[in-house]
Amino acid sequence: MATTKKKLVIVESPSKAKTIGRYLGSTYKVVASVGHVRDLPKSKLGIDIGNDFEPDYISIRGKGDIIKELKKEAKKASRVYLATDPDREGEAISWHLAFLLGIDPQEECRIEFNEITKAKIKEAIKHPRKIDQELVDAQQARRVLDRLVGYQISPLLWRKIRRGLSAGRVQSAALKIICDREREIQSFVPEEYWNISADFTKERKTFNAKLIGKEGEKLRIPDQASCERVLDDLAKGEYVVKSVTEKPRSKRPYAPFTTSSLQQEASSRLNFNTRKTMRVAQQLYEGLDLGRKGGTTGLITYLRTDSVRVSAEARAAAETYITENYGKEYHANNVFSNRKKEIQDAHEAIRPANIELVPEMIEDKLDRDQFRLYKLIWTRFMASQMAPAKYDSMQVEIGNGAYDLRATGRKLLFPGYQMVYKYSNDKDKDTVLPPLEAGETLVLKELKHEQNFTTPPPRFTEASLVKELEEKNIGRPSTYAPIVGTLTDRKYVKKEKKSLVPTDLGFTVTELMEKYFRNIVDVDFTARMEDQLDEVEFNGIEWKSIIRDFYGPFEKELKKADEDIEKIVVEDRPAGKNCPVCGKPMVIKSGRFGEFIACSGYPECKTTEPIVKSIGVKCPDCGKDIVEKRSRRGKLFYGCSGYPDCTKVYWNKPVDRKCPKCGEYLTERRTRSGITLVCGNAECNYKERTTQDD
Repeated sequence: MATTKKKLVIVESPSKAKTIGRYLGSTYKVVASVGHVRDLPKSKLGIDIGNDFEPDYISIRGKGDIIKELKKEAKKASRVYLATDPDREGEAISWHLAFLLGIDPQEECRIEFNEITKAKIKEAIKHPRKIDQELVDAQQARRVLDRLVGYQISPLLWRKIRRGLSAGRVQSAALKIICDREREIQSFVPEEYWNISADFTKERKTFNAKLIGKEGEKLRIPDQASCERVLDDLAKGEYVVKSVTEKPRSKRPYAPFTTSSLQQEASSRLNFNTRKTMRVAQQLYEGLDLGRKGGTTGLITYLRTDSVRVSAEARAAAETYITENYGKEYHANNVFSNRKKEIQDAHEAIRPANIELVPEMIEDKLDRDQFRLYKLIWTRFMASQMAPAKYDSMQVEIGNGAYDLRATGRKLLFPGYQMVYKYSNDKDKDTVLPPLEAGETLVLKELKHEQNFTTPPPRFTEASLVKELEEKNIGRPSTYAPIVGTLTDRKYVKKEKKSLVPTDLGFTVTELMEKYFRNIVDVDFTARMEDQLDEVEFNGIEWKSIIRDFYGPFEKELKKADEDIEKIVVEDRPAGKNCPVCGKPMVIKSGRFGEFIACSGYPECKTTEPIVKSIGVKCPDCGKDIVEKRSRRGKLFYGCSGYPDCTKVYWNKPVDRKCPKCGEYLTERRTRSGITLVCGNAECNYKERTTQDD
């Protein structure tokens, strides 16, 4: 009896393949491409500039076995469906897969879904479509443009400054934004000012009013002498209520999450960096084993989206849940608009795939970070479908001669969305004023005054930088996470607590870019370029025409920069000690594998030392510190500081806890899903799961 051929579905990740395979059943085989299979080569530019910027795609190194297996499965399948992610990048992966597997792009082979649930997968498989060439071309335009910029400016930086540096269309503009903010801070001159307020009592209740003006104009008090004159005037006069305004106010909930707003809120509330947010969100999207009948379940909709749209089905499900659990009065038909009208609305906002999976119901099936992010997404979405919070507000204008004071109060009448989600600017406590009437005289309890100084604008955090990039139309949500990582990896930016601070190297590179590649770091130019690239996707503009228009002036800038720029010497930081060989000062240098200590007398003296970083663990053999080290190939390991007398070494980072089975140190083994503690003794198989890494 002949075996019935199965239908083949190709997705990007193995975990997604597992989830979808369970939904589709035995007549389908679901396999993973594990991301991209073809791309531009890493070893060269890979763009034929003389042939109208034709990309030279090759199979990605190391993907040979995967491609071979995909071809084998496609050959014996009755039909092939390409089910990569529903965005530009996913469309391009499908296009490359079609090329490798000999599938006609005009064939209806492409399926997409915004959430990995049984209903959505089953529905998607019924409606395959052709590969969207405009979406593919939009990805190609960005890929080629970024390669032209990165692969031609970066070698220039290597020659003129030092090896290992990089530039990029979005990266360099983001770095300039950070450097510009730091220049503002450095040039800022604080100005003194004073605040005055008054405490009044009525019916045993004390309330405060702030001095806001004089003779109808805003009042600024610049110094202590001026403050004392005002205090003298206020002490002599009488305080009379000029007007009382009471009115109901309401506060609507925010829209459900987009990629950038999720990154910002996860940073502020959960202290997640952007990379971590995207990594954990990817796990929630692809599916986790909840131990329920059926196994692996996708928990959220697609995580890369600019849209705040919500499907009718999700809105209806939210209405049912809110009505049943909070009451009909808590539900509202809120409508949210996308900030940019031309956003492709194929994707919804980020929301729970199944509203009935309340976070607390599945908390024991998720690790700590998965639970916290899922709860953030679930509660934000639920709040977006709820009624506004309602307040009674009261504003009291108070006069004292020529001076004007103001007191404000509010009382929460109906919590609305705040039953499930509060924003940082939602006040927890009411400020209730006593009953007041126009014309009544107030009893002064105390005059207060306070010296202040104006402050510079704050440094960017990851969250505020993401917000700034989005507002200035630089890059796209999928690029925000790697941007900050690249800037820190290149030592252009360092983190001080949560703030992003440009280094001397970051300033040097930015100043060079400002002088010779003004358009690349110009915020307005970068934003206009983003709009042009979007035109490829939304209006079918020929993608190579954008590259042609860009490359002509860029090529001239490259040539001029290479001719004009002299070798730039970036000053090395002193290491605080002298060379043990020649006696000259040692300095801290940056190399391919990070920072190290070297003699300032190089090349005459080539003495180097690693930067020793203790990890707070003592060597079990000799009692000296275990420190971070790097092998000649740059691999991080952990060894005894007493080397060569003691040769104790660990390839995973040891922690100050002993294995309960054999007494050796436990070590951290990092995986995509988190950290596992594993015994440092290779012959012992003890391990335990711990919390996910930042």
